[in-house]
Order: sequence, then C-alpha cells, then structure tokens
Amino acid sequence: MPTPIEVHKVAIESVTDASGLARLIDDGVVRADDVLAVIGKTEGNGGVNDYTRILADRAFREVLVGKGSRAEEEVRRIPLVWSGGTDGVLSPHATVFARAPEGRYAPTDKPRLVVGIAMSEEILPEDIGRPAMVRKVAAGVRAAMDEAGVADPADVHYVQTKTPLLVLETINDAKARGHDVVTQDTLKSMDISNSTTALGIATALGEIDEPAAEQIHADLGLYSSVASCSSGVELDRAQIVVVGNARGVGGRYRAGHGVMRDALDADGIWSAVRSAGIDLPERPHPDDLGDRLVNVFLKCEADPSGRVRGRRNIMLDDSDVHWHRQIKATVGGVAAAVTGDPAVFVSVAAVHQGPSGGGTAAAIADLGA
Repeated sequence: MPTPIEVHKVAIESVTDASGLARLIDDGVVRADDVLAVIGKTEGNGGVNDYTRILADRAFREVLVGKGSRAEEEVRRIPLVWSGGTDGVLSPHATVFARAPEGRYAPTDKPRLVVGIAMSEEILPEDIGRPAMVRKVAAGVRAAMDEAGVADPADVHYVQTKTPLLVLETINDAKARGHDVVTQDTLKSMDISNSTTALGIATALGEIDEPAAEQIHADLGLYSSVASCSSGVELDRAQIVVVGNARGVGGRYRAGHGVMRDALDADGIWSAVRSAGIDLPERPHPDDLGDRLVNVFLKCEADPSGRVRGRRNIMLDDSDVHWHRQIKATVGGVAAAVTGDPAVFVSVAAVHQGPSGGGTAAAIADLGA
C-alpha cells in the first residue's frame, strides 16, 4: 500500500556537506529510516571522472547510517542519484524523498505524490546501447510502478534513473569474455547509456513500442516525456525512482510534467509547474510561486542542428568547452529565471528524453495538507 511522501530540498554547501539532510532528521521532519531516495546536483565536471558524485553519496549515506537503525548494507541499496556539474548559476543541492511519519496525513481523494524504487538486473558492459539494456530497464520501471501503487502510466510524471557507463576496465572485461561494446569512447558512452535507459522507460510506460537495435541513440523521433536519465561509474545496474500521483494516499505534494521544445522553452517548465497543481496567471512570474514549488527536474541536449530558434550556435563545434557544460548552463539559467531559484536539477545528455534539442521537465509542488 503506497504511503504519503515528504519531499524536501536541501542545499549542499561543500562537496561533502550532508548537513541539510541531518537537519531534516534532527528536526523531526523525516526519519532516517524512512528516506527512500535522494536526487541531487554536485559541483564536479559532470564527466566520467566526476568524483564529487561519490563524495556526496558517501556523505549522505553516512548520515542515514548514523542517524537511523538500518544496516550499512541496507542503506547502500537506497537510490542516491547524483548528477554532476553545476555550470553557470546552478547551485549544488539535494531533493530528499521519504515516507511521511504514520498519522501525519489523512487519506484524500486528491492526487498526491507517491514514489516507487527498484534496481534492475545487472547491466553488463555489452548491454549498454543495445536492446538488452532497454528490456532490463523496462522491467525495473514496471517493478517501481508496482511499488508506488501506480497502475496507469498516465499517473507517472517523473522517472529518474542512474545507470552504468563504460570505462576502460569494463570495456576490457567485455572483450575478455568475448563480447564487443557499443563504443570505446567513455564520454560518449554516458550519452548512450542515458538514451538507452530512456527508451526502456518509454517502453515500460507504453509511450513507444520496444525499439529495434538500429533505432537506439539514432531515431530522435522516439522519446519519453517523463524520463530523466543519468549515468556514472559508481554502479552496475539501473537505480530507478518512479514519481507519480495516486488518490486515496494523502499528503501535501503533487508531481507534474511537461516538455521543453528547445533550450529556451520557459513555457515548457511552466507547463510542468501547472501540471503539478499550482494555479498560475496567464503570464506567470516567479513571485506567483510563493513557497509552493519544491523543485523542477530538467533534461537538456544541444540541438543536433546547431541552431536554436533559427539562430546558429557553436556548442557542438567548440573544442574548448564541451557542449555538455554549455547547454547545462544555458538551461540552468532559463530554469532559475522561471523559478527564482538557482538550486534546480538540470542534467545533460537527453537523447530520447523529450523532443530532440529540448528535454523533459518535471515539477513537484507543495499544495498543503
């Protein structure tokens, strides 16, 4: 039976700072043993060798072990999904999802936020970028939906994943076992891992039929409207967090989603906010949000055409600063201008996550009891 959920955003003031999580626990807002997942931004380079993700992961898990009763091994299985890189005005932060204490909220017929988590089967190096990974992710998404108590895919508004990418060690492991890999470019493998995962999400939710091998990371007309996929060196399977709404659960939070059609599509972010149940005027301003917006979660991608709204840009030709960092800073600025808060979740490498050149947009609102 799904339970009401608490969702809170906390600042990260240094690479290993988990004091915001500790305060939530010390103040009785959440119990350490009730934390289900954390989704956050760290301040590293966002690349294959971004070890700020590992440092943040360790700091947050140490708090959960130290302030709760769960064993270290159990805490290790909690999805802590870290996206590295806070380019431009983006600010390091974490969004904490936890079961609400029993009795805090009465059941209601209003749609309120629920969360389901799952881990996929092990994703082998040779699976990345191929149908085997799509199927493993899709099975994990369905399991997470079951845990959340969400039967209708239309009630799913945000699926956050973290999956493995390729590094020299795993490439060599596949070769030693007689397999090849989709690419030997480790940075490109990040993009491919994300895009393959997104197709697994889209398949599980019925947004698309299962794609053929040649469509993966190639047919840009295929995408999920709710997928937000990150990848890193710190795991060997997909961590999956499904966020949706259900009636009869209760609580004060609600999820919604939209899509950004391009990097400047502020209206796409506002549509996600409205979808989460926040009433807004026709031409909204950050002041209209009050304290009702917990966070927005965005994916972004440099448009493969090299243009935005007809104007040429050089992100994909720039040899000095990788386009990952440029588009992340761009969309981060747009999102901060919409919300009035630079602590927003913006993640790059968004093939099959929203329209090509745009990306998915999810929002979580605090609508009161």
